[in-house]
Amino acid sequence: MSREKYDISFFERYLTLWVILGIGAGITLGGVFSRAADFLSSISIEGVNLPIAVLLFGMMYPIMVQIDFREVRNAVRAPGPVLLTLVINWGVKPFSMLFFAWLFMRVIFAGLLPYDAAGEYLAGMILLGIAPCTAMVLVWSYLAKGFMGLTLVLVAINSLTMLVLYAPLGNFLLGVADMPIPFMTIFFSIMLYVGVSLVAGYISRTALIRKKGIEWYESVFLKNMGSISKVSLLATLVYLFMLQGGVILAAPFVVVLIAVPLTVQTLVIFSLGYWAARRLGFRYEEAAPSAMIGASNHFEVAIATAVTVFGLGSGAALATVVGVLIEVPVMLLLVRICLKTKERFKRESV
Repeated sequence: MSREKYDISFFERYLTLWVILGIGAGITLGGVFSRAADFLSSISIEGVNLPIAVLLFGMMYPIMVQIDFREVRNAVRAPGPVLLTLVINWGVKPFSMLFFAWLFMRVIFAGLLPYDAAGEYLAGMILLGIAPCTAMVLVWSYLAKGFMGLTLVLVAINSLTMLVLYAPLGNFLLGVADMPIPFMTIFFSIMLYVGVSLVAGYISRTALIRKKGIEWYESVFLKNMGSISKVSLLATLVYLFMLQGGVILAAPFVVVLIAVPLTVQTLVIFSLGYWAARRLGFRYEEAAPSAMIGASNHFEVAIATAVTVFGLGSGAALATVVGVLIEVPVMLLLVRICLKTKERFKRESV
């Protein structure tokens, strides 16, 4: 067994333990060092947190240097996965989020939350539902051994689509007149979270292969890249929970109530995309990223919009923050599900 396989299997085998320890460490650090957490949270550009950008670079760069960018051309030639994600992300997900938010906030949890507060939580969930992921899905696809060329295409197309459809869908579902498009938040998040690592990865790969050769590149340079990405992922989990540790400790019951419909929504959307991909005859390498990009959310855009429209201390803003908290643990669970079910799909042609 190679070292790479050993590292991956070790990470996956104790995945639940790492997530629990990371969440616990983050909440503890956020509670003990609340001022430090507030300071780190304030280091941002247009709502895009710079320390998170650094941590995401640690996750993304090791992934980007492993991508053969010629694969992107192959992904463009197969429009099926792109069409599937567009239908789910924009034709299904916003409305399913509206349904689950209403079901839990207005029906199931109706007696547990004040009516007005529940309405604000519902609004925040909708803002998450209309903001599909454009960065972290690269990490989830990589961990699930998906087709990274396709994942890059999906990220690019969803980023452009969000600029066009985000505000109209928000206006329609929330009944808010002239909801602003958080253009600069979308722009900076894509540039910092994806663009920098993409360019750095492409330059590194091209230059090093030209100078050292593909054999050296794959056997020496890429040797520990997978481990670097995974350590950065766990550090990001700790950091996210550190930033929101005060929120969790101040209102743990409300956080749990909001997390329930968000988790249900994530599982349903993933299941729908994954099932549809299999029914449509996609290879596993196409199915995994196609399902995951709809399941995860672009929480920076949702948070920025919630703060702009409803205010920093609003229930809508709190709901988008809870979206941050469930993102990593739930998506890691879906990665695990993908890896355990990959044999049910058509094998990738050699």
